[in-house]
Amino acid sequence: MPQTKDVTHVLRELSNGDSDAAARLMPLVYDELRKLSQGYLQNERPDHTLQATALVHEAYIRLVDWENVTWQNRAHFFAAAAQVMRRILVDYAREKNAQKRGGQWTKLSLDEAVSFAKQKEVDLVALDDALEVLAQLDAVQSKIVELRFFGGLTIEETAEALSISPATVKREWTLAKAWLHKTIVRGA
Repeated sequence: MPQTKDVTHVLRELSNGDSDAAARLMPLVYDELRKLSQGYLQNERPDHTLQATALVHEAYIRLVDWENVTWQNRAHFFAAAAQVMRRILVDYAREKNAQKRGGQWTKLSLDEAVSFAKQKEVDLVALDDALEVLAQLDAVQSKIVELRFFGGLTIEETAEALSISPATVKREWTLAKAWLHKTIVRGA
């Protein structure tokens, strides 16, 4: 896949201190990051002020500003992007909730990949809190959810990013979804 090889090559240049690499990377990853951010934001309330473009730009700036990161490949980059987007979205939700002083939590529909239930809205802050607990119990499952839901990675890409087999990803993904569903529903 030429795109994957190009992204990996530019990421390695960025890791090696090439100051122009960040500018070459953006066109290679922008469309995919934008598609991910649109997916996260499409089910937000109509008056939501965070736009997909702003989420992409904020995540990208945070990613390329990291020092001493050795980017391994495209999957590694998108795994990090998933984590950064998660932090941005959760921070945004927490800030809005603090401004409202106990107002409605920001809702984000879990897509079919997570498939807790069709059209089931899940509180993004509750999901983040549950993932924090899951990370304490099973770091691999937590990372898989983060990569699949926030990063939009496939089973195969998640396996590559974590250096585990696709079968392990599928098994742990199923267990993590069940645990999160139980935890979030009970907490609701």
